[in-house]
Amino acid sequence: MAKFRMVRVDFWKNPIVSEEMTPEDKYFYLYLLTNPNTTQIGIYQITKKQMAFDLGYSIESVNSLMERFTMHHKLIRYNPETRELAIKNWGKDNLHKGGKPVMDCIYSELKEVEDPSLIRYVAEAIQKGEICSLFESFCGQEESDLEKDMETQDEKPYVDSEAELFDESFAYRYTTRGQKENKKEKQQQQKAIHAEEENDSYIEKNLGSNQKIEDVKEIVEFWDSNGFGFTNVNAKQQLLSWLDDSSFLQPKEVILKAMSIACATNKRRLNYIVGILKNWENESLLTVDEIEDHENQKSELNSKKSPETYSSGRAIPGGFELDLTAGEEE
Repeated sequence: MAKFRMVRVDFWKNPIVSEEMTPEDKYFYLYLLTNPNTTQIGIYQITKKQMAFDLGYSIESVNSLMERFTMHHKLIRYNPETRELAIKNWGKDNLHKGGKPVMDCIYSELKEVEDPSLIRYVAEAIQKGEICSLFESFCGQEESDLEKDMETQDEKPYVDSEAELFDESFAYRYTTRGQKENKKEKQQQQKAIHAEEENDSYIEKNLGSNQKIEDVKEIVEFWDSNGFGFTNVNAKQQLLSWLDDSSFLQPKEVILKAMSIACATNKRRLNYIVGILKNWENESLLTVDEIEDHENQKSELNSKKSPETYSSGRAIPGGFELDLTAGEEE
């Protein structure tokens, strides 16, 4: 793949560009023709997320532009499943010369295309015979269901599954390619699902224990919804062990109170919660009422204490009388 892309001066004379496109459309079209993912064949993989990062747009803006170029201008096609984009007039503007190096490059890039209907889409505008024939040799699946879906794309509302994954505004840094980010997010989703399954498994194991299953669920839900770490299953299990292995008379209520204190002090860690529980247990505060009464008593004592006052300099004896005339001669 070349490290540069040429844009013909005829670009600005195209009636679609000069009369129909807004300034934002022209900027987006130039980006589609020259971005780092472009190839020699006019078909390349790119994600909406990368477009948003490169252009400084939100995902919603990119979705709107993609819909305009697909439905209104009819200059591109995009397969949301393979993340492949094809530019309709690429062959007419760029594929004029043949030769073995060019043909070898085209051949190697055509082999990487996952959606053969996009190859046919670009081939329709290629004017050089040998290059067009090479494109057509890769279109053996043009009557497949995939191509039929793409042929009817102009008649249907533009649908992009990627928009469902990234419907929030783009606010974090893109790495190198969208595929890596997508893979990472899928792994995070699978990890979250696995953690939820482990939560459910642990809860099921406690069905036969003394505490009610609702107590376990309430603690787990408080943990997950207050930022203690959704996937930290091991910490949840250690905390839930206090339901059975403590001397508290109201273990669930006491645990929730300790978690509330951790939230209020912004110390959402297991060891901080356990430290609170151990202090209460050592002071024989076994119910929420006892804990609250103890806290109220401490606050009252602190409010009654007044700061001690200290006199400055030496103290004057009580029987001392000051005579200002002493020592003077009459």
